[in-house]
Amino acid sequence: MNDKYTGCWTALVTPFKDDYTVDWDQLGRNVDFQVKEGLTGLLPMGTTGESATVTHEEHAQVIEKVSELASGKALVLAGTGSNSTDEAVYETGKALDCGVDAVLLVDCYYNKPGSLWLRREYYSTVAEKFPDLDIIPYVIPGRSVTALKPEDLAILRSEHSNIVAVKEATGDFDRMIWTRKLMDDDFNILSGDDPNTFSMMTDEGISASGVISVISNITPGAIEKYVRQILAGKIDDARIIDNALQPLFNVVGISTEEEITLPDGSTVKTTYKFPNPVPVKTMMCGLGMQELTCKRPLGKLTKKGVEMVRSALRTVWENTPEHLEPVGGFYDVDVGERISGDKYWENLSY
Repeated sequence: MNDKYTGCWTALVTPFKDDYTVDWDQLGRNVDFQVKEGLTGLLPMGTTGESATVTHEEHAQVIEKVSELASGKALVLAGTGSNSTDEAVYETGKALDCGVDAVLLVDCYYNKPGSLWLRREYYSTVAEKFPDLDIIPYVIPGRSVTALKPEDLAILRSEHSNIVAVKEATGDFDRMIWTRKLMDDDFNILSGDDPNTFSMMTDEGISASGVISVISNITPGAIEKYVRQILAGKIDDARIIDNALQPLFNVVGISTEEEITLPDGSTVKTTYKFPNPVPVKTMMCGLGMQELTCKRPLGKLTKKGVEMVRSALRTVWENTPEHLEPVGGFYDVDVGERISGDKYWENLSY
């Protein structure tokens, strides 16, 4: 296991103002909170950071800002992947200029290149262009549809020593076990799903080394602590924290059943899905950590959705308030009052 790529890495949200420009002051404050809570690393411009909808200029500026603020305090893993190899090369070069520790390249979305093309025309191209920069592939077929196969990942690792780890968000434990068997001991597997982290790290067939977390935007100290406990062999202690945070892990993405009125006046029931980062941004706004605004086409939750994420926060606060208390101390808010006060939540839904 490569000790550098262990622990908790927060997939940072990007705060926006009402006019959809980046709120730089708030971004800085959020980074300071993460650093204060002792996070191993930060991931600007991942999916959670809404990399798909920022401008090229904003993309580079966010990475640069986070790198400046985290320098010497936390490692920085910049999201530079794309469905265009040329664009990934461009963004990776800009990130390298900012002095990042590594880059995260997501499997190409929309145009669906198969695993052979991902290996030969995407990952290999970037790895050859930047041989001294660590690269972490990100496999998430739920968003990209396509997926880099473990066999191709093994070939990549053999050809490019700077392919150092993989962010696994497939939920396929058999695949992860096969990946572990194919890779050398210095290659790391990082969890890309908060709910699966404990299992991925404690399964000896996978031996994940940490997590790139969404919920650590809110509870960074707790997640860093329990991940480190697992690495130290304190499994029972880690399980306690993991169980306590499950309500939050389970609302990274949510679905609600809604009754809607059609143009003819009739009503039907339908299910709406609300993926990351809208739920976590809604929670952060309700807690007083930042504003909700997402880049369109992302928007707000329904009232049922808001109640789901609020209920998750309420459960954690009532059972283990110590995991949310750092939010109150850093952002100067009364966490209990924010969770219970309807006025903080009533404008966060359609």
